[in-house]
Amino acid sequence: MIAQILATLLPVFLIAGCGTLYGRYRSPDIRGLNTLNMELFVPMLIFAVLADQKAPLQDYASLALAAVVVVLGSGLVLWPLARWLRLDLKTFLPPMMFNNSGNMGIPLIVLAFGDQALPAAVVLFIIEMLLHFSVGLYMLSPHTPLWRLLRMPIVLASLAGLAFNLGGIPLPSWLLEALDMLGGVCIPLMLFALGVRMLDIDFSDWKIGVLGAVLCPLSGLVLAAPMIIWLDLSGLQAASLWVFAALPPAVLNYLVAEQYRQEPHKVASLVLIGNLGSLVVMPLVLGLIFSYQLVTPAGAG
Repeated sequence: MIAQILATLLPVFLIAGCGTLYGRYRSPDIRGLNTLNMELFVPMLIFAVLADQKAPLQDYASLALAAVVVVLGSGLVLWPLARWLRLDLKTFLPPMMFNNSGNMGIPLIVLAFGDQALPAAVVLFIIEMLLHFSVGLYMLSPHTPLWRLLRMPIVLASLAGLAFNLGGIPLPSWLLEALDMLGGVCIPLMLFALGVRMLDIDFSDWKIGVLGAVLCPLSGLVLAAPMIIWLDLSGLQAASLWVFAALPPAVLNYLVAEQYRQEPHKVASLVLIGNLGSLVVMPLVLGLIFSYQLVTPAGAG
């Protein structure tokens, strides 16, 4: 089991480590890389996965509902605690709700459970992103128009992919191959960008960072357990939801907080210390998944 966990996590942290090492000496324009990734490579991956007729999306409706409950429920569960601790709700709650389903979630789920888990990982990522750019932005700025969602390449790619899949419209194999190649760029690039961002860790607000590193995965896992039972999720979908629920805060939380001037230094601590905390959380979660044999590890015979 230890070998299975290491085989899953080592590529993730090695690629992120390369980003940290390179960023230490070269200071790359990571914002430009992230823009390219989010506007081209990630939409191509999403469209390719959703449009592929081999992925019957109606089978993922329960998983999508569970993801909605995990994301929104985390905010509701932690809201009383945040009020009791006198934390700024706009600073603390969004990082607890919107997790790193892109930079870490997709690579981790695919490495752990194989390429057959990619549709589940993409569905979870889409749910988290749509909620982040609707509910999340509304939390920070209630006057943000929701129609801005339709201008996002990720949303357009999702809608187009759903239309092709549900409409039974086949894509030629050469086009799918090209889309797969372009989309495949985004996974290592996400991890590399995450590694570069780790250089921005600010330990001046370490207390709130450590608090978030514990509560973010804990609240997600507490909500995932009843959803798996209630929606009768099993196998690959249950395992993917466990990983999704335990993910640390998304790096995007820091960028959004910076844009809206919502205590970005505290949000940076929540995000980056939370991602460091995943070094402890993720091996435990994967260990439980493999121990109870919820799904066969990638590469296992």
